[in-house]
Formats: sequence, C-alpha cells, structure tokens
Amino acid sequence: MRARIYRPTRNAMQSGKARTRQWVLEYEPETAKVVDPLMGWTGSADMKQQLWLEFDTAEEAVAYATRHGIPHQVFEPHLASQKSKAYSDNFRFDRRIPWSH
Repeated sequence: MRARIYRPTRNAMQSGKARTRQWVLEYEPETAKVVDPLMGWTGSADMKQQLWLEFDTAEEAVAYATRHGIPHQVFEPHLASQKSKAYSDNFRFDRRIPWSH
C-alpha cells in the first residue's frame, strides 16, 4: 500500500493557516468504500485509512517511510503568491476598471 506525503492546504472556509505548516503521511485507500444497506452509512474495512502521521519536515516523513519499508510519494506544496493590497488602491485614478457606485 502506497503512502502520500504532503503539506495540507488551508481550509477554504477559514482565512487562517492553522495545521498547514506540518507534513502529513497518510495511506492511499486500498479498497473502495461501501455503503451499508441497512443504515446507509459509508464504511471501509481498510484500517490504514485512519492513520494520519504529522512530521515537522518532509525529510522526516520520508525517513520514517523508508525506515519502515512503506512505499511513498511526495507531493510538493503549491505556494500562493502574496499580493500586497491597500485600501487606498480602490480610489486610484489609474485603475484598470473604473470604480463607481
């Protein structure tokens, strides 16, 4: 079973960046999830899907995976570019799009 090593992205519903600094090792699903016919709940017999290991660096996660013989794949994070914005830019005369009420 292959493992994924990545840095999680921030939650789209929040503006904060909590839990995005550490690297995560999690297993890819081995079997598809099944729906319980009686209750309609989704479940799986794959217990490794519940594992979520956090590391400070990608090198620590890779070292852990190689030490335990876990085949892995590292996904590099996509870093967002920071755009400097100021409130006064809304009222500039050389705007591309004219601003009006």
